[in-house]
Amino acid sequence: QLVESGGGLVQAGGSLRLSCTAPGRTFSTYSMGWFRQAPGKEREFVAGITWSGGITYYEDSVKDRFTISRDNAKNTVYLQMNSLKPEDTAVYYCAASPGRDYSRTYFSTRTSYAYWGQGTQVTVSS
Repeated sequence: QLVESGGGLVQAGGSLRLSCTAPGRTFSTYSMGWFRQAPGKEREFVAGITWSGGITYYEDSVKDRFTISRDNAKNTVYLQMNSLKPEDTAVYYCAASPGRDYSRTYFSTRTSYAYWGQGTQVTVSS
């Protein structure tokens, strides 16, 4: 029910903007998150945003490089990724949570999210 786009191949230091939308369903009242999974690793939290956009959270390694935002009128969530590094290479997933817990622990926990996209590949070359 969630569709990610915007992934691709980029050189280290470059930028990409991922988008997540939900055709036929509105997620404007849901908290949203971005996760990523590299080969052989567990899926990890990257960033999260409350339904209003008033609170955001980031994983420490992406803080100051990535920005999560949303446009509820367009039913779309974005992840702007700057200064990309080879270690950012992964499949990136968008997720939606109907919950009203706004703690960082809640946002960073995979089981907090009820809906997931299929993922988009991001590859950063050195």
